[in-house]
Amino acid sequence: MAEQQDNNWEKQTIEKIAMESLIQQRSSRRWSVFFKLVSLIYLGWVLFFVLTSSNNSTIATGDFTALITLNGEIGVDSEVSAINVKSSLKEAYENPGTKALILAINSPGGSPVQSGIINDEITRYKSLHPQIPVYAVIEDICASGGYYIAVAADKIFVDKASIVGSIGVLMNGFGFDKVIEKLGVERRLITSGENKAILDPFLPVKPKQREFMQNLLKEVHNQFIEAVKKGRGNKLALNSDIFSGLFWSGESAIKLGLADGYGDMDLVAREIIGHEKIIDFTIQSNFADRFAKKLGASIGSSMGKDILENYLKNIELN
Repeated sequence: MAEQQDNNWEKQTIEKIAMESLIQQRSSRRWSVFFKLVSLIYLGWVLFFVLTSSNNSTIATGDFTALITLNGEIGVDSEVSAINVKSSLKEAYENPGTKALILAINSPGGSPVQSGIINDEITRYKSLHPQIPVYAVIEDICASGGYYIAVAADKIFVDKASIVGSIGVLMNGFGFDKVIEKLGVERRLITSGENKAILDPFLPVKPKQREFMQNLLKEVHNQFIEAVKKGRGNKLALNSDIFSGLFWSGESAIKLGLADGYGDMDLVAREIIGHEKIIDFTIQSNFADRFAKKLGASIGSSMGKDILENYLKNIELN
C-alpha cells in the first residue's frame, strides 16, 4: 500500500513538472510572438516615418524667392540628377508665390548628359515664365558640369575665391597590356565587330580607335562650348583659354565674363531680387529611391558590365 502511494506521488510529481514545463513553453512562445510582433510594428513605423519624411513637397505662401541647391557631383545616381532637378523646377515654377529662382551651385561637375538635360530644362522654364528671373549663386566650386548648368541662368554670382570654369571634357582609364605581357599573361577576348573591345584596358590602343574617341570627346566639348556661348553671349572675353579646361577664381571669372558679380544667396534675394524670403524647393531622393538604386546597382554588378560602358561612364565635363 505504501509502495502504491509512493508510485502515485512520483506520477503526480512528474505530471506536475511536465505540466509546468508545458505552461512555461507556451508562455515563452506567446512572449516570443509578442516581441516579434512589437518589433515588426516598430520597424514598420520607422519605415513609414522615413518614407513620409522623405516627401519633399513644399508648402509655401506669399511672395518669395525659390531656391534649388545643386550640391555635389552630377550624375544619374547622385543627388544632383536630372530627375531630381526637374522635379524641383516643376514645384518651384508651379507655385504662384515664386517671383525669382536661385540655383545655389557647389559642384565639381560630372555627367555631361545629366548637366545638359538640366540646362535644357532651365532654359525651357525660362521661355515659359520669362517674368521669373533665374540667378546662379556659386559657392565653393562651380566647375565643368556645374558651370554647364549655371550658364542657363540669367546672371551668375560668385564669391571672390570661388572656383569657376573647367570647360572641357575628359575620359580616363588605365592600360595594363604591357604589364600582362611582362607577366606572361595571355588576354583571351572574343568579339564580333573589330571595335567592340575598344579601349579594353588589357589591349593596346589602336591609332584609329584613339582618333575615334578623341573626336567623340571633341563633339561633347563643342556642345559644352555652345551652351556657354548661348548662356553668356557677348559677356565672354576674347580669350581662347576660356574653353581650354582651365579654371579661375571668382574674381578672375568676373573679368573673363564667366560671372556677373559678387553675391551670396541672401544678398541676391534681398538686393537683386527684392524678395528676401527664401523657400527651398530642392528635391532629393527618398529612402525608397535610394534603396531601389542600390538594389539595381547590385543586380547589375552581379550580371557583369560591358567594357565600353565602363569607359563611357568615365566621360566627364572637365
